[in-house]
Amino acid sequence: MGIIVFHGSTRKDSNTAYLTYRAVPKSEATHIHLRDYQVHPIVDERHSEQGFKPIDDDHKILIDQLLAHDTVVFSTPIYWYGMAGPLKQFIDRWSQIMRDPDYQHFREEMKKKKVYAIIVGGDSPEIKGLPLIQQFQYICQFFGMTFAGYLIGKASKPGEMKNHEEALAKAAFLLKRE
Repeated sequence: MGIIVFHGSTRKDSNTAYLTYRAVPKSEATHIHLRDYQVHPIVDERHSEQGFKPIDDDHKILIDQLLAHDTVVFSTPIYWYGMAGPLKQFIDRWSQIMRDPDYQHFREEMKKKKVYAIIVGGDSPEIKGLPLIQQFQYICQFFGMTFAGYLIGKASKPGEMKNHEEALAKAAFLLKRE
């Protein structure tokens, strides 16, 4: 089943991508850059009589990719103390997919997943990124997934991640802890 990485950064060649590729090389996983897909924001219709209306976007394509892998890595810069918008929209729509008759197995399949998070921020990310790590832990707890670890890098300007030697050294061992 293998590893899938969901990249939340909106910037190509981002610091977050640089650190992520050190932890999970391109040849060892399926890498999905959410910026390259159209995922509409959720319109919360959980309590309406009709339920959620079908949405014509790429969300189900991404869900199928997610379900086809047993290890999931969420890679995101820290934006206002949370995850980047594309990743947030993708995860928010899980509320809709759980109610889709074609994905009745979604929640049960999610229990089988092992999850890692890779985040990068510029201003004290080892402290300010902790609420985001906690958010990933709560998401995993909700689905019964295993939150297996995380990596926090420090970088602000393009290319700065190359200078964060401690995070780069840790990257090589993130998924190899078992």
